[in-house]
Amino acid sequence: MKKICVFFLIVLISCNDRQTIIKIKGSDTEVNLAVNLAEQFHGIKPEYTISVSGGGSGMGIASILKKQADIANSSRPLTEEEKLLFKKMGIELKIFVFAEDATAIIVHENFPVDTIDVPALSKVMSGEYKSWLPVTGKDLPITIYGRQSNSGTHSFIKKKLGIAFSREAKEMNGNAQIMESIKQDESGIGYIGAGYISSETKGVKILRIAERPGTAAVSPLDKSSIKAQRYFFQRPLYQFIPLSSWQKVQTFLQFEKSDEGKAIIQKEGYYIL
Repeated sequence: MKKICVFFLIVLISCNDRQTIIKIKGSDTEVNLAVNLAEQFHGIKPEYTISVSGGGSGMGIASILKKQADIANSSRPLTEEEKLLFKKMGIELKIFVFAEDATAIIVHENFPVDTIDVPALSKVMSGEYKSWLPVTGKDLPITIYGRQSNSGTHSFIKKKLGIAFSREAKEMNGNAQIMESIKQDESGIGYIGAGYISSETKGVKILRIAERPGTAAVSPLDKSSIKAQRYFFQRPLYQFIPLSSWQKVQTFLQFEKSDEGKAIIQKEGYYIL
């Protein structure tokens, strides 16, 4: 009889432990923000353990499909193919939008212009322009630094510009690698989450974006423009949560929506919807 009671107690403890362990995987754009939120949350709720890893939105969504995560961070919505996969596997999802990001188009700090319009940027990123001559007047070869196809930011830029990326674009592992590459390449151009840029950032320039030639150009760091939805490359940040994990993550989601959580989001360079 005693043995049975001890076994039952162990099972109860094990189940309780699992209810306070949260695994978050996905978007590289969101990973630093997610780490900071998790650290601050753990300080308030030390009984919770939260692990955070990046790798791209596609990887986070795949982790949910494989039942290896409780939250998939994603900087893009689900594709139709992914929706069908979730339906086929009988996995019901909850969608939580907790912040908004503005994707920055960056160049070397010595780049001779401060603004680019969307039609010109499309020709640059697609490889139609091989040289910076039509944009800057200087005949320098263009080097594109981007992300892999499983990146939500890659998909977002591609969709917004309505292009296929140049085959010569270099695929980087994350925002930090793109940033460092641009610092070393005066003819380079890349895209990163604006949350990775601060007033102390050296070596790169953020281009202001005009939707059409001759129209007003907007910076991804202009809070009033983001609030008014005037920046071309702004987007919501998603968290996809399987129904089986929904109750477990509620306390963490409530923290993200709290005043303290919102303050962290804004401090990290992201925006509140």
